[in-house]
Amino acid sequence: MHFFQGRSSGWIEVICGPMFSGKTEEMIRRVRLALIAKQRVQIFKHAADTRYAMDFITSHAAQQFECQNMPTSSGIIELVRDQTRVVAIDEVQFFDDAIVDVAQKMADRGVRVICAGLDQDYRGRPFGPMPQLLAVADFVAKQQAICMACGGLATKSQRLTAEESQVVVGAGEIYEARCRSCFDPDLSVVRQASRAAAPLAAVADVRRVENEPALRPVAR
Repeated sequence: MHFFQGRSSGWIEVICGPMFSGKTEEMIRRVRLALIAKQRVQIFKHAADTRYAMDFITSHAAQQFECQNMPTSSGIIELVRDQTRVVAIDEVQFFDDAIVDVAQKMADRGVRVICAGLDQDYRGRPFGPMPQLLAVADFVAKQQAICMACGGLATKSQRLTAEESQVVVGAGEIYEARCRSCFDPDLSVVRQASRAAAPLAAVADVRRVENEPALRPVAR
């Protein structure tokens, strides 16, 4: 991706996609290039992301960069220093809707803003402020993962547990990347398999009992 900066203007980049699509890795790659260019960088992430180290953005491939945790978007702009040229925000989907105005204000001040986050939740619906952020972004990179069910290109995040809250923080123990065809937000395949397995398990128990040798009285 090539950026041609005019009039010392800033811009907004959004890196989005499902779980395990390399969003944080791509953000780290761009941050590294900015540091090589001797640009001052500040990194933030939402405090809800407790999967790895609290003071680092961390990819699933264990790449890390030190960052500042923020529970709300309003605190970000207050912490951005005048000399900062690049601001990176990870897990942006967890922030409130005001993150869109925060990103726009920083870009208007000449800051390059890099945001990374899930574009869809576990049901395939737009996640938090992502629709508005994608609409105002100057550059968008939509990442794909590999479907864990069929090996195709994945654009969805499949939750493997029955929780219904939109935000359930986790990694491979809770989520898989899925393609559109294999995506099953209602876990209907799992429930059907469980229902089908129940009578088979009951039959197996009956057969096991029938095949057990009868207890004989002990001769005294």
